[in-house]
Amino acid sequence: MPAVSAAPPALEARHVVQRYGSATILHGVSLTVAPGEVVAVSGPSGSGKSTLLHLLGGLDAPTEGEVWWAGERVDTLDTQTRSRRRAGRLGLVFQHHYLLEDLTLQQNVLVPGMLAGSPDAGRAQQLLDRVGLGHRAADFPGVLSGGERQRVALARALAVRPAAVLADEPTGSLDRAGAERVAELLIELARAEGAGVLLVTHDERLAARADRTLHLLDGRLGEG
Repeated sequence: MPAVSAAPPALEARHVVQRYGSATILHGVSLTVAPGEVVAVSGPSGSGKSTLLHLLGGLDAPTEGEVWWAGERVDTLDTQTRSRRRAGRLGLVFQHHYLLEDLTLQQNVLVPGMLAGSPDAGRAQQLLDRVGLGHRAADFPGVLSGGERQRVALARALAVRPAAVLADEPTGSLDRAGAERVAELLIELARAEGAGVLLVTHDERLAARADRTLHLLDGRLGEG
């Protein structure tokens, strides 16, 4: 567990409700992720995990409640402003890597910095070194294994020194060895960077590495 910090939470939801028409998907969900803390969210399909992740990532705004990134409320911002904030505040890791096939590995890692207006080639190279792929910075994604691609995606997520990393089933498409490597790197690097991590996963081994595990069922969150 990370040390207690006076800094604001890296990520926070306050009494978040999400409705689509007459259907309520999330019922007053509240959570915080501290800098350097790793929080796992588990739950069956249809429990609201994807909706929660979209709201916390600023891809949608809640019907009720508040979303905060590093001490700034963001759910009230317009879509364009929220998108700019996301580029500089959050790192995103998905089940599929979504690398750009016509860019080199280093160029892929540089993309978030370009969106945030602060590309840093030295930082990109350093992160590739840390995920064990620095010697392949000039390669293209097509020559990589699935696990290697996901390691590049992890480096990309950390490129702008985000306050928080949102990871959606980051090991779901990998074999066991690749999943173990990515899980280890995700948690090790995020903690070293002081980034909070919220990961949605069905992988019990990955969830066991987290500082806390939250369970989402029928749009209601409980700690376990």
